[in-house]
Order: sequence, then structure tokens, then C-alpha cells
Amino acid sequence: MVVFLICFTITLLVSTLIPLIKDEYWIFRIFEYPRLQKLALTVANMILWLFLISQMNTLHWILYGLLVGNAMYLIYLIFPFTKFAKVQVLRVDNEIPENSISVMIGNVYQDNKNYSGCLAEVKKANPDVLLLVETDAKWELATKELEKEYHFSVKVPLENTYGMLLYSKFELEDATIHYLVEEGIPSIHTKIKLKSNQVIQLFAVHPTPPVPNENPSSAERDKELLMVAELAKKSEIPVIVIGDLNDVAWSYTTKLFLKMSGLLDPRRGRGFFNTFHAHYPFLRFPLDHAFISVDLKLKKIQRLKNFNSDHFPMYLSLQYEEQAKLEQEGFHPDADDVDTAEKKKNAV
Repeated sequence: MVVFLICFTITLLVSTLIPLIKDEYWIFRIFEYPRLQKLALTVANMILWLFLISQMNTLHWILYGLLVGNAMYLIYLIFPFTKFAKVQVLRVDNEIPENSISVMIGNVYQDNKNYSGCLAEVKKANPDVLLLVETDAKWELATKELEKEYHFSVKVPLENTYGMLLYSKFELEDATIHYLVEEGIPSIHTKIKLKSNQVIQLFAVHPTPPVPNENPSSAERDKELLMVAELAKKSEIPVIVIGDLNDVAWSYTTKLFLKMSGLLDPRRGRGFFNTFHAHYPFLRFPLDHAFISVDLKLKKIQRLKNFNSDHFPMYLSLQYEEQAKLEQEGFHPDADDVDTAEKKKNAV
């Protein structure tokens, strides 16, 4: 039992230290995902050690102390996404319907055939803008009936699990499809005109994940996100970035994206809103995101019901308020951040 606990403790400590190495190889990036899981396992291990407290020697006490430090460090990393932390995006005080926009993001899982379940969830949420990813020609055909209510759309059905379908009740302007980094990995860039005629810039993205069977490096994902961050930073109108980013909300890359874009994360101070994996409760991470500019405030954020996909959909309702930029502030990059971002954008 003691040998098992020693090995388990060392494994947990190493799994926490690995992400501190800023290498793009998948093994270093993937360990950023399970911070909640590592914390739960660390606490469980600490409890197991207590059963042996009368038999513990100096080495055991050192390992136990390191476990306590590990737990405290993980809590520190996770804390900004708990309800005890300060929110980064303020709630709307006075609703202005003509300046409002609601968005639903759903990774449908391409092989999923529950089209009716998806449509039912869309109908229930009734978003102004809907982004569905991992959509092929079958999903395009199955969701075609949405055109009755969503008169504007941009469709990029693909068979490689990176297809995208964007539906909007609001008028779309200058809608374009880009392949920023990799062939076959699209992103949709479009302006959306609200009822007030205020225009918002939307970026819909779904970069590849750093996993050994698909892409062993995070370089392509990081480059695409930072290219979008640069576009968001240069935008003179409000910005929304949505999609399955294949990265967790608390990762080094996501925070670098927020620093370089100047955008805000509505999750901060409100909860994790884990969206993947829908079928395995202990293995859930926040992978589907909506990041917004400082002139937007939050009306509602909600994780929606699953419809046999491996992801839960996400829903956000937002409101444009010009004075919000005086009330909210994002992260600011330092010289090292700028240098790192430039290197990542010029890589691959």
C-alpha cells in the first residue's frame, strides 16, 4: 500500500509540473486539461496517506507536504473559474433588446445521427446566432429546415470532422471562409448587424487539438488562435470569438490569446461550464468557448443539454454597451507574451 501511495504521489506531482514546460508537443499541453481531476485525485491521495500517519517516516512526510502544496497550487490555478472569484464580464443592468445578441455553440460529433435532438435543443434555446461544428453534408441537409427562421448562413460542410455551419437571424456582412493555418481547417469571419444597426465582428473557429492520433503538436492550434487574436485586437467594432477551441479555459495558450486579443472570458468568476466529454463525468473539460470584447456585457450563460454528442452545447446572451469598455478590462501582455505570440504565429 505504501509503495502504491508513493508512486501515485509522484505521478500526481509530475502531472502538475509537466505543463510548466512550454513545449508544443502534445504530452506537455494535454496535461493542462485535467486540473480539476488532478485536484480531486490529490485530495483523495492525501486522505489515503492519513490512514498510514502512524507509520510515516521522513520521506513520507516530505511527500505528504508536497501533496499539500500540489493541492494548493491547483486550487490557485482553478480559483478564477469558481463563483468565489471576481467576474471578468459584468452582468447587464438595464436590458436593451435592440443591442442584444444570443449565441449557441454546439460540437455535434460528426457520426452522431440525433439530428432531431439537436434541432429540438436549438428550438428550445432559440439563439440569434448558431454555430455547429463537426458538421458534414448529412448535418447540413438535416439542419436545412433552420433556414426558415435563420435567413442568413455560412456553410462549410466537410467530411474531416472540421465542417462548420453558421446560422443567423441577423444580417451577415462581409462573410468569408478562411483556412488560416491548415488546409481543411476552416474558420468563419463575418460581421453581424444587430437590430439597432450596431455591427459586431464574429470569428468562428475550430482548430485541431494536440493529440497523438491527430496532431502531435499544439503549434497549429496556437498559431490559428493567435492569428484570430491579432484580428480581434485590430477590430474597431465589438468582437465575439466562438467555437470549439480544443483548449481548456485555464491553459497557458488561452490566457495568451486573451492577453493578445484584449478579449474577456465570461466563464471567469462564474464556473467551469465543462463541455467535453459529455458521456464521462470525471473526464470533463471546458473546451467550447465564447470570448468577447470589453464593450459587451453578459445577460446569460448556460450549458445546454446534450443530444448524443460528446460535447454539451453552450449558450450565451450578450448586450452591447459602449460605456462597458470603461467598466471592464482584460489582461495585458508583457514583453515576453508579445515575443512568445510572435514566435508562435511565425511557426509551422
